[in-house]
Amino acid sequence: MDKVLELDAVFAQYVLSNEESSEYAKLYHPYKWEDFKNLVPELPLADIFTKLIGQEPDQVIVPEERFWKAAKDIYTAANWDKLHALLILSAVRNTTPYLTDDIRILAGAYQRALSGTPQAQDKKKAAYYLAQGPFNQAIGLWYAGQKFSPEAKADVEQKVATMIEVYKNRLAQNDWLTPETRDKAIVKLNVIKPYIGYPDELPERYSRKIVDEKLTLFENAQKLSQIDIAYSWSKWNQPVDYKEWGMPAHMVNAYYNPQKNLIVFPAAILQAPFYDLHQSSSANYGGIGAVIAHEISHAFDTNGASFDENGSLNNWWTEHDYQAFTERTQKVIDQFEGQDSYGAKVNGKLTVSENVADLGGIAAALEAAKKEADFSAEEFFTNFARIWRMKGREEYMKLLASVDVHAPAKLRTNVQLPNFDDFFTTFDVQEGDGMWRSPEDRVIIW
Repeated sequence: MDKVLELDAVFAQYVLSNEESSEYAKLYHPYKWEDFKNLVPELPLADIFTKLIGQEPDQVIVPEERFWKAAKDIYTAANWDKLHALLILSAVRNTTPYLTDDIRILAGAYQRALSGTPQAQDKKKAAYYLAQGPFNQAIGLWYAGQKFSPEAKADVEQKVATMIEVYKNRLAQNDWLTPETRDKAIVKLNVIKPYIGYPDELPERYSRKIVDEKLTLFENAQKLSQIDIAYSWSKWNQPVDYKEWGMPAHMVNAYYNPQKNLIVFPAAILQAPFYDLHQSSSANYGGIGAVIAHEISHAFDTNGASFDENGSLNNWWTEHDYQAFTERTQKVIDQFEGQDSYGAKVNGKLTVSENVADLGGIAAALEAAKKEADFSAEEFFTNFARIWRMKGREEYMKLLASVDVHAPAKLRTNVQLPNFDDFFTTFDVQEGDGMWRSPEDRVIIW
């Protein structure tokens, strides 16, 4: 352990911070293969990659460039005992869920201390999470069949189409972009690909995921892991699969993939309070409508803005327009920078992409909600607040504030909503009230 800690102190000098890792465009460092190999001559990279993909690549993208430039002084014969210790510790840590229950509980002590969790998961819950890992897409399809009706799917598909149309209209009316950049933004929006509820079918590799009762739990886990690892490497030099889901349908989440220009909404987030066929239209727009527009907004946040309609890292902005965009995003950074969350301070730059997406999501969803005959601003804003309700121990909330690219849940509501004039009129917020924000300090980007 002492050797691993000593090596970890060396790694810490070079690995990216959370803030650095959150800036996608700055992670793109293409290297010719020969140049990359020369960064760390002690490593048999040619042999490793030939075994993994059957050949050596022509080029690699190196996100952790700072680390690899220093790697020749880390991967050395003199450090072998430390590297060996790290490999042993990593192997041991990866096996702990599959050994005895006492070992599982002991192995989780550090993470529980970080998050303030007083005790380990009970054996039944731990077994569920262990079992669902390799089969999460299958469980997701079962969940969707139980909880997400065809009527709800059709309704959400219509809401996504509505939100895209509203967003397109907002872009067309944008007064700070030049027509050149605005038109390219609309082109990107026109080809964004939405996926709703659940994938059409299970990945092919699931047919090979069979538990062998003659093997131990650890041996079965190894076998299942090898199937997934082999699949990941099989993608080498193959066309992009746009239908592959990065989340199972039973996960309460959603995402935008900038390299594929697609948005995904699993069935589990298409439930109350985010969405329900029996909720008012305003509540649904304040819930899932804001989430849909949030994911669309990621196409135009501080990361998505660097990718074109094909998912390629490509500058489609004029210099003047990008400067105007940067000035507006800086105002969002300033709104969140240093905000308190259980004694921790929010990093405005770390969270800016998610905050810009939240801001765009609220703006577009509010416009869509206003088009409905039963519009209620109070129901819209209230349900937006409701979907971000969260209970967490103080230690966990501090941990999130230091590492998460999302702002703390309470601030996603209480810092964002004062950017909207309707918020003040709806709740009669006056100058001097706690959530008052002067008109000149309110920010709308998209």
